Amino acid sequence: MEPGVYCLAFENPAAVLEVGRLGAVAFRPGYHIYVGSALGPGGLARVERHLRLGRARDRSPHWHVDRLLLDPRFRLAAVVAACTSERLECELARAIGGETAAGFGATDCRCGSHLLFRSRDPVDELCAAFRAIDLVPIVTRFKNDFEKAMVTDEED
Repeated sequence: MEPGVYCLAFENPAAVLEVGRLGAVAFRPGYHIYVGSALGPGGLARVERHLRLGRARDRSPHWHVDRLLLDPRFRLAAVVAACTSERLECELARAIGGETAAGFGATDCRCGSHLLFRSRDPVDELCAAFRAIDLVPIVTRFKNDFEKAMVTDEED
């Protein structure tokens, strides 16, 4: 699969989760957006790994985002992804901006966080952020339990 960058948009109620060294993290009700990169072997197949882990719900977490995928209170609502071989994960997180969960998902860079919060469905805003850094977003929405509802190529 092609290399790229992606966002996982989770819908959740108010919750507190233990997140490794970050400790107890409080999550407001709404949407939390994880920004990730898939530049290594397999490329955007990394998103499929996230989906498999979320379906299993009985595996041990490895990455910060695994805590969300494994917690039934966090429903994966959508994935927005784009193909690129450039390191644009941090630039994308900055383009999205807004309220963050300090330190979440940003242990290998200088960003404050790669987990952002929105009170409402963020997909349109995410597509705009992808376009702002010259990427063509592809959206996959989920009904429930990681069942694909629709795939929309957002290219204008």
